[in-house]
Parts: sequence; C-alpha cells; structure tokens
Amino acid sequence: MNFLDRLHNEVLVGDGAIGTMFFAKGVSLEANVEHLNLVRPALVTELHREYLAAGSRVIETNTFGANYTKLAAIGLEKREREINLRGAQLAREAAGSDAFVAGSVGPLVRLRGDERELTAAEAEEIFRRQIGALAEGGVDLLLLETFTDLDQLKRAVAAARQTSLPVVANMAFLENGRIAGGFSVERVALELAAAGADVVGANCGAGPLEILGTIDRMARVVPLPLAAYPNSGFPEYHNGRYVYRTTPDYFADRALEMVAAGASLVGGCCGTTPEHVRQLAARLAGARPVSRQVTVPEFPAEAPRPATGDRVGFLARWGEEPVVTVELDPPRGFDCDKVVAGSRALKAAGADAINLAENPLARIRMGNIALGRLIQEEAGIEVIVHITCRDRNLLGLQSDLMGASLLGIRHILAVTGDPARIGEQAGATSVYDLNSFTLIKLLADLNAGVNALGNPLGRGAGFSIGCAFNPNGQRLEVQVARLEKKVANGARFVQTQPLYDIARLDEMLARTASLGVPILPGILPLVSERNCEFLHNEVPGIVIPEEIRQRMRGKDKESGIREGLAIAREFIAAARERVGGFYLIPPFGKYEIAVELVRYIKQR
Repeated sequence: MNFLDRLHNEVLVGDGAIGTMFFAKGVSLEANVEHLNLVRPALVTELHREYLAAGSRVIETNTFGANYTKLAAIGLEKREREINLRGAQLAREAAGSDAFVAGSVGPLVRLRGDERELTAAEAEEIFRRQIGALAEGGVDLLLLETFTDLDQLKRAVAAARQTSLPVVANMAFLENGRIAGGFSVERVALELAAAGADVVGANCGAGPLEILGTIDRMARVVPLPLAAYPNSGFPEYHNGRYVYRTTPDYFADRALEMVAAGASLVGGCCGTTPEHVRQLAARLAGARPVSRQVTVPEFPAEAPRPATGDRVGFLARWGEEPVVTVELDPPRGFDCDKVVAGSRALKAAGADAINLAENPLARIRMGNIALGRLIQEEAGIEVIVHITCRDRNLLGLQSDLMGASLLGIRHILAVTGDPARIGEQAGATSVYDLNSFTLIKLLADLNAGVNALGNPLGRGAGFSIGCAFNPNGQRLEVQVARLEKKVANGARFVQTQPLYDIARLDEMLARTASLGVPILPGILPLVSERNCEFLHNEVPGIVIPEEIRQRMRGKDKESGIREGLAIAREFIAAARERVGGFYLIPPFGKYEIAVELVRYIKQR
C-alpha cells in the first residue's frame, strides 16, 4: 500500500527533530547538519534508526537546508546534489521496507551578496534541483516544511508536482494562525490544496497547543489528509543552548487531540526527541483518521490600499509649487538645540519637511522618532523619519511604528540600512528580519489597520510611505525594477541618492515616468576637493562626473563652499522644469547651506 492510501486508512507517526538531536550528540552549533550526510554518514544513520526504533513510520531525510541558497552561503553549493542524494540514500537504507522516507525540503534564503529577491521561476528551479536529487535517492514522498512565505511554498509545491511523489506542504504559522501578509490558516490551507499539495499541515510554531488549534481550523475547510509536526513547546535559553521543556507525556496527550481534530500524520519539530516519538507511537497505536465535515469559507475582501496618486502633508502641494525636503542629522548626544534651530530656519526659508536619518552609516545617534515629534512641536514643520531594518526585529519594528503613529509622525522613509559592521559600535549586530521591500509592505499593512499577522489594530497608522532610489548604478534597469516593486508594495514618494548629472536625471525620469509617484532628486552640495573625492570614491551610491570633480580641484573652505553651491544651483536650475521638488542633504550638518538653497528654489 502506498503512502497516501495508508494515510487515508491509519494515523502515521513521523519522527522528531534532527538538528536538536545532532547537537545533543556533540555536533557543534556552528556546523552545517546537512553536510553530515557526507562527512559523518554513520551518525545520520544512527539517528534515523533511533527514531525508527521509537516507532516512527515516516522518517525525514537530513536535507532540510540542503538547497542552493543555504549551501551557497557556506561554500557548499557545488555539493548540492551530492548532499541531497546521499541524505535520501541514508534514510532509505535505514528505513528499508518498514517505513516511508520523506524528502525534507525547507525554505530558500536570499543569496549572499544579492539584494534582489529570487523570481518565481528561479525559486522553482532551485527547488526542482533539490527535489530531483531526493527522488533519485529513493524517497517515498516530499515533505515541504517550516515555510513562512506562502508564495515560496507554492513554488516548492509546483516543483514537487513535476515528480510523481506525494507532496506534504507544511506552513509555519505565527500567533493566532496567521502568516506574514495576514493570510489565515483557512486561506493558506485552501491555496495549498489548490496548488496541488496532497497533504497540508503545520509544523514548528509555538508548540503543541498552537498547532492543535491550527489543525482544527484546517480540518473544517479542506478534505485532504492533515499533517502536524509541533515544536516541543517554547524554548528557554540555558547555558548557551535553547532547551525545550515540554515533556513527552504532555506532547503525546496533545497529539491525541490533534488526531481527534483531523490530523493523520503526526511527528515532532524543534526540541522533540526519540522519547517524544516513543510516547507518541504508544498513544496512537491503532488510531484511524476521523471523519470530517468540510465547509469552504467566504473571505472578506482585502482592505483597500491608498491609491498611488494620494498625496498628503507636504506632498499635497506637489505640482503646484516646488516641494523641498531637507535632511538633518540627529545629535550624537542629548543636545537637540542645533537640529531644532536648523529646523526653524529651514521652515522660515520655505522648506516643506525635515528628513531625520536613523543611525546613518551605522553610527549611533539619538532616536529619530522621539526627535521627530520634538521638531514637529517646536519648529512647526513636518518630519520624514527614516526607518531601517537593521536595528530592530519584526516585533520591535511594529511596536515602534505604532508608537510613531501615536506620536503624530506621518511620513516614513523605509530603508534597509547599512550593516552594523561598518559602524563604530563594537559588538553591535544587524537584525534584518525585513528588507526595504517587506518594510514597505509592513507599513502598508499598518495603514490598512492590520499588523504583520493580519490582526486588526483598531485604525490605520496614517503613514505616507517613502522609499530610497539609487539612480547612479551602472545598471539603471535593475534599480528601476527594484523601485517598481517598492511602489507596488505601497511606497508613495521617492527620494534619491545625490545626483550631479542632468543626463542621468533625464534617463531616470524617463524610466520611472509610468510609476506616477513623486520623485525628489537628492542634492548634496560639495564643500571642498577632498569632500568631492571622498564622496565619489568611498561612498556607495554616489557618482560625481569628471567635469564637476575638475571644478572642485584646489577648492577648500570658503571657495569650496561657494563652488559647491554654484554647482548645486546650476543643477537645480536645469532640473526645475523636469521635477516637482528636491531632497537637500546639507554636508556635515551645515543647515545654513540648505537654507540658502531652499530660498533659491522657492524664490524662483
């Protein structure tokens, strides 16, 4: 009898955690566990046999992270097929004809050094290669697990469907049974069924009780067999390791409830051991899948997003008069007098908004959200707060953004942020739960009145969402494609890296005209030859034409400032009829230079 036939007639017991057990057996926490298939195959076989002896009737290959994107990060990409093929063979040899072998496939990660996201076709091809090696190695089914991105899991299902193997698609849900983007358990289950999965389910997550609720909800909307692979509860950090406290007895008791709710394939994820499986097998001996009543739910329409043309605050005057935003640096200490005075002077000169960067170049400065509130109150000018993905995880970002909305901050510029390693704070690390694309999506969700899980917040955040754009790269089409995605995710205005070349400005405007969003070219006045050469040679995203560099030769102090202002004025005069505004970046916090340029723009 094949796997699916068995699953329709009896409850099958899976195995438990692989990484947890390898670490318990002395494998270094820094080691790549999939590489063990090649360098320590006896250890892999030993673990498979321990789970089989405990009662597993479905064991997973040690290949969860053996895809090209993860292997490339550690220099093992050329051994992708070998690792997967050997992983399948080891499990097949251990299982013999007594148990099914599930080819374990996990999610992809961003390729090292590549800022762009994989296309759907690229992702599907990477999955296809891994799955092909697993099929060649003799697996009985494919277990796609711990995915948090529904689109990526559907790509994996599409690749798996190119084989004749049964496909189990497990999602790793966040609290209350949602995933990033707000999709519910019910919608995920229906979309995976429509994509071609033979079994749908959930794994990882908070623990058995959370998975139990997820299975109960899935059972009501899809007739497919259901899989449940919960963690062993919440982990605790103890002596350098994460320790899971859920006892095998408790785990097995909850598994009985999962079967009663509709699960017919039950195993364990992080923190589970052969003892958990032993208790599980004892409780589920002779169990059969329960009958279920299925009703397809109706889903409410997605909350409307702001239209691309919606412009609020300083952007409301776009097209009627030149809009000017000016970047000021938050202080390194507690003294805010200079930045508040600069904001007042710029407001008097006619500036429309103040930009506040967040720890630029990963150098620590005062928090810009609180400072933005102070400037709006004391200087009476709107503030654009730059938010990086570097300094907070997903939880912290949502909390701080909700707080920013509460404080009256209405304009956010979403940026990925320079990595912490280039900064001055020894020991600081980068977070990057999100990137600029997904941060923009989060801001759009908050505007729609839901958090990243899709849970209602009571009202929308009211943000005007901005993004950065680099027009100076050698391949402008790549940068434009990135900008198109940012606008599609919810960006409603754009501020560029500093520009010094009118021809490049024209090319940028021609390539982005169809987007229909305000684009403010960056203007960074030069102050000396040394400053000019530093920007051109050492600062990513800035390119200064040779003729401008020649003009700054030998210029310093007052002569440098005069020449730099003259260059800026000439660019502004040439660009005035082409754009609706400018983003001024005064060097070294010299807001007086920006005041002069604001007056020049507004008086003309």
